[in-house]
Order: sequence, then structure tokens, then C-alpha cells
Amino acid sequence: MAAEFRTHVLEVPGEAAGQRLDQALAAALPQYSRARLQRWIRIGAVQRSGNAVRARDRVRGGEQIVIRAQFEADETVRPESLPLRVIYEDDELLVLDKPAGLVVHPGAGNHAHTLQNALLGHDGALARVPRAGLVHRLDKDTSGLLVVARTPEAHTLLVAALAQRRVGREYLALVWGTPVGGGRIDEPIGRNRQQRTRMAVRSGGREAVTHYRIEERLRAHVLLRVQLQTGRTHQIRVHLAHVGLPIVGDPVYGGRRRLVAGADTPDCERSAAGRAAAAAQALNAALQGFHRQALHAQWLRLVHPRTGRECRFEAPLPDDFEVLLAAMRRDRDAGIRDGRRVRAG
Repeated sequence: MAAEFRTHVLEVPGEAAGQRLDQALAAALPQYSRARLQRWIRIGAVQRSGNAVRARDRVRGGEQIVIRAQFEADETVRPESLPLRVIYEDDELLVLDKPAGLVVHPGAGNHAHTLQNALLGHDGALARVPRAGLVHRLDKDTSGLLVVARTPEAHTLLVAALAQRRVGREYLALVWGTPVGGGRIDEPIGRNRQQRTRMAVRSGGREAVTHYRIEERLRAHVLLRVQLQTGRTHQIRVHLAHVGLPIVGDPVYGGRRRLVAGADTPDCERSAAGRAAAAAQALNAALQGFHRQALHAQWLRLVHPRTGRECRFEAPLPDDFEVLLAAMRRDRDAGIRDGRRVRAG
């Protein structure tokens, strides 16, 4: 795929006098990252009065700058025709509902059949946008909303908004435990020093802040609404496990697989206690059949990079999550009808 070119002609404002050229251009063209502008300067795509320039050159103010912006296609990832759940689409954005089990980027052990392959199959022009337009990511077995930029300009603006914490992301998480209320977790996260594929709360890690509140109380579990203030790898999973609220089904941070207590069938199966035991048995079967972390990115809020209006998106809970949640509700309600609370295992 051939490179795409766009020409910008601008006059440096007088108040920029004395600034580095790359600094002045970054202020004048915020839709492009400073690193991208510096690259165009290096390859000679930026000229002042017809002459080549250097990034460190100082501007005088009032001079004319011509930029022949160049967007090369990344052909290292192969397009694939894979189904996508598109929540919203326009010329600048795609908002997707990613299913659990789908890897976002190609990597070790996942060179094909990823979301990035599917995006390139959906729109070949995304090859000219970094990472096929992906602005953030979700773990393979986390479901829910992702935003994709369809132009380099939109990508730069959305990545900057994410870094400046102007993109709102909220998740639903089913966790083990019975907390008395919500909270704020402010603990640094870094690579686990013993297992480099895992993350951990540790000194020297990067700042990480997670907010959570109780959406629904169950018997041995709670449904939490979780809001990210920062966006570190595995942040929600690591933080919730750190405060004793591991996500159901999490194979890495959730600890050993657990089942609920109270599933022993009493002598009279038709009694209230019998019904409660049957509900507990059904929940245990649902827990054993749930093979991923119960984490879903349900809400996304952002400012549209072209129109400037605030956009809000919502993705419904996937079927497997709904089935597990329904089993937890039946287990809770059966215990309430029985007039007792069976202790969780």
C-alpha cells in the first residue's frame, strides 16, 4: 500500500519566536505527535522558505512553514476477515465491543486472528494509523468496549486524551468477598520480580489508581462498578486481588478455584433449605463452567476528536457473564427465602 501525503502550510505566530521548531509545530498542529513531527523534519518533509530545517532550529515568528505529511502503511500485520461487533462508526472513530477470548495485538503465540488483524480486514486504510488505530487495549479474556481511531490525527488526539485522563472507562467485575462499601486503591504497579509475565503491587512501580463501588450484593460475591483513573497492565485485576477482592475466574490473580458452601442437599429436598442447597449447587456448576475473569468494560466516555462533543457508549453484558450473574442472584435469593445466610466457602 502506497504512502499517503497531506500538505500543511502555516505561518508561525509571533508569540512562538525563540521556540524550537518542533515545539512550535507541535503547538500549531496538535493532531500530530511531536515524535511524528520530528521524524518528518528528519526526512526533509518540513521546509522553511524552501530550505530544509532541523528540529532544534529556533523560529523567528511570521515565517512560513510547509509540511508534506507522510503516512506509511504498516504491512507487518496481515488483514483478516473476522467478525467485529461495531457499537459506533464514523469517519474518525470506531467503537467496538470486544468478545472475551480475542487477543488485541499480535504477539508471541498469537501472530494471527487478533483484533488488529480484524481491523485491517474491516478498513485497509487503518494500516496507515499506528497499531491499526487502537488507542488502548483489553486483556484477552476481558470483554467490552474499545475505541479505534480511523485517522492519524484522531489517534494522536485520543492517545493524548487518554494520557491526560480525559477518557472515562468503567467496568463491571464479579468478585469474591463481601466488602462493606466501595473504595479507592492507590498502589503502584510494576512487573512481578519473580514472574515477568505477571504484574504486582510493588514499590518502584508506576502510579496506579482504581475506584470501585458496589453495584449489587450477592451471597459470597459482589458485583462492582470499577473506574480507572490510570491504565496500567492488568490494573483492575491486580488491585482488586491486592485488597482481597479477587475477580471470579481470574486464572492469574484469582488464586485457587473456589466454590460456594451450602450445596449439601438436606434430607428434605423440597424444603426451603433444600431449595437453597439446589441453588448453591447450580451456582457451583456455573462457576466451574466459567473459564475467564468476570470483567467487562461496559461504559466508555470520550470527547470526539473532530466535533468536540462528549460521546458515551455502553456495551451489554455478554451471555456467559449474564448466566453466571443470574446463578449468583438465584443463590442469594434462595438463601434469603430460607431466612438464613449460608456462609460462603
